Amino acid sequence: MTGGEWWPVADTLGFLAGRWRVTRTVRDLAGADEGYFAGHTDFGPLDGGLLHEEAGEFTWQGVTRPATRTLRFLAGAEPGTADVRFADGRPFHDLDLRSGRHIAGHPCAADFYRGEFTVTDADHWRSVWRVAGPKKDLVLTTDYVREG
Repeated sequence: MTGGEWWPVADTLGFLAGRWRVTRTVRDLAGADEGYFAGHTDFGPLDGGLLHEEAGEFTWQGVTRPATRTLRFLAGAEPGTADVRFADGRPFHDLDLRSGRHIAGHPCAADFYRGEFTVTDADHWRSVWRVAGPKKDLVLTTDYVREG
């Protein structure tokens, strides 16, 4: 994707608010396994930001199970940005979609998560996380499509 294809967002939290259809592929680069998640993410009101609640089904090695995730998207240090936290309040990463693209990092034990976020228009955005380390060698690609 080139810079001309990114869609700048003046207010990250304002852009994310609402309900999104979510599809995610998870590729294990070491073992060649591939998983798939399909579901929804709701970015609902939370004091100081948005509560991200994701629910759907994840299929891995032929087995499908329910899957959920909760994150907190709080107002960032600069206007228009976000501070993403785990459900328990621990820091995850920053998020600045004002240019339409953002790179973030998150150390997790000995592994490192590098995320790239891109917005293509008012109703579509994507995150690609590359996870590398002694325990994981993964690529997680998530596409979000606004609903209603």
